[in-house]
Amino acid sequence: MASPAILATLVAGLTVSAPGVGGNDQLVLSDGDCAAAVAQVVAETGGQLLSAQPSGDSCVITVLVQGNGSERPRKVRVKVPM
Repeated sequence: MASPAILATLVAGLTVSAPGVGGNDQLVLSDGDCAAAVAQVVAETGGQLLSAQPSGDSCVITVLVQGNGSERPRKVRVKVPM
């Protein structure tokens, strides 16, 4: 029988996921979410989604935008009404 610590680690690994490499990321959406705002911000910035959180009647979206030439990528945080 597996110990509770091992089971907790396994469950945490299954429920929390980070953005992957290769475009195999999955996003589960529900009613009243920030899906439309996320799509808009990602399309406008050309960045990679880092996070999206509802905040009152708006969404706070953070994307990673590639730098130009030798510039480092930068985080861009946008607040969009839902």
